[in-house]
Amino acid sequence: MPNLMQDMRTIIDDAIKAVLPESAVREALSNPAFTSRKGKGRIIVASIGKAAWRMAKAASDILGPGISGAVVTKYDHSMGDIAGLEIFEAGHPVLDENTLKGTKALLEHVKGLTADDTVLFLVSGGGSALFELPAEGATLEDMQDISSQLLACGADIVEINTIRKHLSSVKGGRFAQLCAPAHVFMVVLSDVLGDRLDSIASGPAAPDMSTSEEALAIVKKYGLKVKPSLMEILAHETPKALDNVTATITGSVTALCEAASNIARGKGYTPLVLTTTMTCEAREGGAFMAAVAREVKTSGRPVSAPCALIAGGETVVHLTGKGLGGRNQEFALAASEGIAGLEGVVIASLGSDGTDGPTDAAGGIVDGGTMAKLKAKGISIAEVLRNNDAYNALKAVDALLMTGPTGTNVNDVAVALIG
Repeated sequence: MPNLMQDMRTIIDDAIKAVLPESAVREALSNPAFTSRKGKGRIIVASIGKAAWRMAKAASDILGPGISGAVVTKYDHSMGDIAGLEIFEAGHPVLDENTLKGTKALLEHVKGLTADDTVLFLVSGGGSALFELPAEGATLEDMQDISSQLLACGADIVEINTIRKHLSSVKGGRFAQLCAPAHVFMVVLSDVLGDRLDSIASGPAAPDMSTSEEALAIVKKYGLKVKPSLMEILAHETPKALDNVTATITGSVTALCEAASNIARGKGYTPLVLTTTMTCEAREGGAFMAAVAREVKTSGRPVSAPCALIAGGETVVHLTGKGLGGRNQEFALAASEGIAGLEGVVIASLGSDGTDGPTDAAGGIVDGGTMAKLKAKGISIAEVLRNNDAYNALKAVDALLMTGPTGTNVNDVAVALIG
């Protein structure tokens, strides 16, 4: 009988290792579009996002001395000095004063460049909050307020980034304009479903597919409280074409799911990737994953056990309470109800960056006995979900998934192992 919990942790750990930034950057920097520019002028490294430090360190190791630039990453995600680069840590998912400080420092490095110079722009998930300078007439407090409203109302990442781009002086292609006439070689670890370059980190170096009309429609859709002066800024259009950018995507949630699939197969489980574009409510996603697991146990459909059901994407949470948790924890908690009493089933859901919401947990890991343990402690799953307090509920039954910061960010993955 396999140890499902142990196998689950191995699959999770090894899948994340497969999408770490070092190999992605190494592959990208062998691209002729980049190697053909080496030696022509200066190389400025601009690295943003949760994986920014590791991407920049990999670039530094490959390129050697002579580079300069800046790194802006999430608090506790840097791992020391990198020769020639300034390192900044800032707030995520809501930007703060250090966001502006790091962004301004990075922009200083791209001033006065020539057509022979190259900006190596390393982008990973979280870049939207970590790389920001409000447009003229907008303030940090404005950006914080709107970000909080969008997160609370359950807006998806494309909608959130549409608003951010139209209130920013660096997003929606505007950073690439600030780098001109230098060429921007952009290397991307994607955390956006469909890998839309204009949505990843809100597209600082990508022509913007979103429009001012769409931004204003999002404000109306969610009833956001927005000052009249900001409505005027939202009406200003973003760049729709850029001629100084080459972009390459080197990692995504699809690669994460494929890695999990291959590792599970190697451990004797038949893998089935259900989707790489999961965008539903987190608790509904957990309930669905549990329902499929129960179907496998009772009927052998859609795949026979032992098997691994895999789903990647980014679910959403509508905040109705004031508890502590994240979307992956709500996913796992809801799943525990659906597999209650089933033997030989383990379900885990986690963020590939190792942090889920404003917590120190990557997500949750549950089995057929988790719900009984919750009940024994007087914990109601329905009440916990109403209060968005999945962290404390899972912690009470030792069902939090803790990885620490992983150094990458290519969205979320959920796995159901069925023995």
